[in-house]
Amino acid sequence: MGHECPGRHQAGKTGAEWLEGRSIEPLKLRGHENVADMIDNVFAASGFNGRRLAEAAELFGRMIDEDATIALTIAGAMTPIGMSGVFSELIEAGFVDFIISTGANIYHDLHRPYEMPMVQGSPSVDDNALADVGVARIYDVFIGDEDTLMATDKAILDALKDFDSSKPFSTAMLHHYLGKVVQEHAPKGEKSFVATAAEHDVPIYTSSPGDSSLGMNLIVPHLFKSEVHLNPILDVIETAAIVRDADLNGVVEIGGGSPKNFYLQTQPTLHQILADNEKGGHDFVIQLTTDAPHWGGLSGATPAEARSWGKVKDAYINNVVVYSCASLTFPLLSQYVLSRKKPRKSKRLFARIDEMVQSLKDVASKNDDFKRQYQSIYNIG
Repeated sequence: MGHECPGRHQAGKTGAEWLEGRSIEPLKLRGHENVADMIDNVFAASGFNGRRLAEAAELFGRMIDEDATIALTIAGAMTPIGMSGVFSELIEAGFVDFIISTGANIYHDLHRPYEMPMVQGSPSVDDNALADVGVARIYDVFIGDEDTLMATDKAILDALKDFDSSKPFSTAMLHHYLGKVVQEHAPKGEKSFVATAAEHDVPIYTSSPGDSSLGMNLIVPHLFKSEVHLNPILDVIETAAIVRDADLNGVVEIGGGSPKNFYLQTQPTLHQILADNEKGGHDFVIQLTTDAPHWGGLSGATPAEARSWGKVKDAYINNVVVYSCASLTFPLLSQYVLSRKKPRKSKRLFARIDEMVQSLKDVASKNDDFKRQYQSIYNIG
């Protein structure tokens, strides 16, 4: 599948040429009970978002085959509904090389390794009644304030008690340290994708580190131990360095929001800020979203629009948007590649961050276009 937008460069086609596509026949479920077979032989043979999902599955598989450096961006409440297990399986298979997540997804990932429950509830409840008895709600997920939220806060602060925050650090450094502690000391460390990522040297970034309970917890050491030197600019530098180092770059975006843009902005960081024109945009983009583009929000913005900003290599090719709930589409997409593709060796990017950042700096310092732009302001070179 080429994933090229219908209508591009197609003016003047004859009626017969427009009708050269695959014939849509009555779908046959029997014989395609396996999820991957269902996607290849039922969804791919249909239309609408079923077919988009099949195109996304094929594209994800091609990203793996071509050894792209694959990012996973995570918005929405994915870990509360159990998606940590899917993230871990993809990491273990070598199909995710780095992650950009909301802080909330990381925080809620940390309940289960410490055996603090989140349970199925109902969206049809009296939230005043829940609040009165100390139960928080994420749509149809119930979480106890004292037994889970406050207990997790204490576990996080205990895990970070020996973390050296006196020198500037990125969120990847923080999450790697936290994942190691969870892996080594939590009763059920295997239930945490943060721990799995640390084990496989998969960096995890949070684009808005103060916008979650993780950031809220950091005020305690900041106020009562020593100043916490969390520096989000290091995240900008490190993610750009990772993208610059890769031969090919691809992403699976769950939802949109800040994680989506934080990944996509790595390309203009290179060409717009550092005058490094080597990449020319990301090579592969898959987005699983319920957001529409016509409201003007970034979560619904299409890869074609991202092309106008230099964030993707082509407006139409190797880009697929699946308009459906990621609670449905992401497990299907993941099961497809886990079934169809052989595991690949982890790139272990966390261990190479310093090397990639130094290369980014060295190249920029020797770039005449970059130096001409900023030499009068900064002493570069």
